[in-house]
Amino acid sequence: MINGVVNVYKEKGFTSHDVVAKLRGILGQKKIGHTGTLDPDAEGVLPVCLGKATKLCDMLTDKDKIYETVLLLGKTTDTQDITGRVLEETDTGMLAAGKIEDCIKRYIGEYEQIPPMYSALKVNGKKLYELAREGKEIERKPRRVQIHDIRIQKTEIPRVWMEVSCSKGTYIRTLCHDIGQDLGTGACMESLLRTKVSRFELKDSLKLAQIEEMKKGGCLMEAVIPVDQMFSELGALTVLEEHAALAYNGNPVPEHFLENPGSGILEGTDGREDTRRFRMYDEAGRFIGIYSFCQNSKEYRLEKMFLDQEELRG
Repeated sequence: MINGVVNVYKEKGFTSHDVVAKLRGILGQKKIGHTGTLDPDAEGVLPVCLGKATKLCDMLTDKDKIYETVLLLGKTTDTQDITGRVLEETDTGMLAAGKIEDCIKRYIGEYEQIPPMYSALKVNGKKLYELAREGKEIERKPRRVQIHDIRIQKTEIPRVWMEVSCSKGTYIRTLCHDIGQDLGTGACMESLLRTKVSRFELKDSLKLAQIEEMKKGGCLMEAVIPVDQMFSELGALTVLEEHAALAYNGNPVPEHFLENPGSGILEGTDGREDTRRFRMYDEAGRFIGIYSFCQNSKEYRLEKMFLDQEELRG
């Protein structure tokens, strides 16, 4: 089984689920998961977790993202993007570029965003888009999202090309819709390209056909980031062989059971409870999991386990 993360370029027309299904066929393994839904007409970066790396899916879903989008003013649709049924069309001739850009910039920071009906969010066990397709609309609670930055690349009314850096849970088509409402003309999202998710960038992403070719050529692992390297910013620790069973079973590991004791001590904490996060390995070099150092008890406590029993038997 392949364990790690591959940076997939999701092409237009595929759902995120389609990507996972096709990868299962290409790689010949079932344990695969994606890290956050992209609409079928959207393109771009979709990190996909393989094998043990599926434990990372929720961590990567929580990461900040960057998108390039085209805002189309003067058209409101039921899906808030260009694929939906047109609800209203408005003349944009009275709009000035400066007014549009001032309005857009006001969205930088936190704002309350109401999720669209055409979304995969669940209410009482049913996805919103399923209700929308039945012609039902229900009240949705606004969610606080963070727009870190919006860089306007070009304005040619009725279109605005922009790059949006935002927190998890942000709907770019809803951002476009909201901007249109503020301007009084309505708007929808005409296109969407995700260019970055955490460390994964567009320039390094691979289309499914490229991944298939690499698999056939025997060089696929060049494109797979090992699980432990997803935490490369964390320090590395090694538990001594005679005490490794503690770590294998998810128990706390006292500092003096390490090959390199003392590396977790924090200076200036005055005995207060404090933590630092580390990658833990055994002496055979196997990645066990992520641990936090507890200053008071001088021990490392498991945050997330990645080593499995099958790996130990091997």
